[in-house]
Amino acid sequence: MRTFSRWLALAACVSGATAYADDNDLRIADFGDPKAMQGGALTNAAANANFRAFARVMGAAITSANLMPPETTGHSAWAVNAELSVVSLPDSVRIPTENPEQPSTVLIPSFHVRKGLPFSLELGGRVGWVEKSSQVVATGEVKWAVNEGFTWLPDVGLRGHVTKLFGARDLSLTVMGLDIGVGKQFPLGGMVTLTPYGGLDLGFVGATTSRLDFDPSRSYEDSTVGDSRGALTGTDNYAKVSFGDNVNQRIYGGVRFIGGVLQLGAELSLTRTGSVETPRADNPNALEDRGLPAVFAFSTTLGLDF
Repeated sequence: MRTFSRWLALAACVSGATAYADDNDLRIADFGDPKAMQGGALTNAAANANFRAFARVMGAAITSANLMPPETTGHSAWAVNAELSVVSLPDSVRIPTENPEQPSTVLIPSFHVRKGLPFSLELGGRVGWVEKSSQVVATGEVKWAVNEGFTWLPDVGLRGHVTKLFGARDLSLTVMGLDIGVGKQFPLGGMVTLTPYGGLDLGFVGATTSRLDFDPSRSYEDSTVGDSRGALTGTDNYAKVSFGDNVNQRIYGGVRFIGGVLQLGAELSLTRTGSVETPRADNPNALEDRGLPAVFAFSTTLGLDF
């Protein structure tokens, strides 16, 4: 019985830790009810636009690192790296977190594995964590080096990637991307090389939400009566953010150093997040384009190439 009590106490501690919300955990419902009415007038017409702006900026943040030149590792080689991205978040786009003060920067440490294949192909996977949160970022990628290893010509590569954010309550956020990179490896003697590179990455952002309850006075049990929120007033979804209509443009440049099997690298990137249609302040029934700020990121990598 004493052993059972200890296991029960341990389970309670684990479940309590799981329920704890950290500073950077997202609160998607904080954008408010997009169909809130008062006196027959819509009072929160900008909620869907704010959600769409958030999705584009958050999509840029979780896809802010490439950290590899266009050349592949080679058909029998592996690359294993620990990475860190420092992402600057714009103040003018709301990121609804548990902390009332929106973070100006966020750290995303990650673990990145790449495997070379024949025919200048390469598969890779990256798993990262958004600091001070329960959110995990997972990326799968495939790269084809159109041209690599020629003495007088630069290396050129195409990379397709899919990134998904996990652990964000009531939110599904996915970014599908296609980038083209150009670089050139310069030998510095023996097994030492230096490779500057750069490229353009197009990220197609898609996001949806669960049906959200915007009534803070309603208990969780009341909000899930009948296993559905559809019949309750004050519940709704934000408008879907579609991949084809929300394209981010990321320009990046970096350098990689290899000495023996040791690999070091650094990269800067700037992501243009476009614009969203927002209701005008003087006439909520009319829309105007609101330009969104760019997202800057600095990323570093340390790993093994073998």
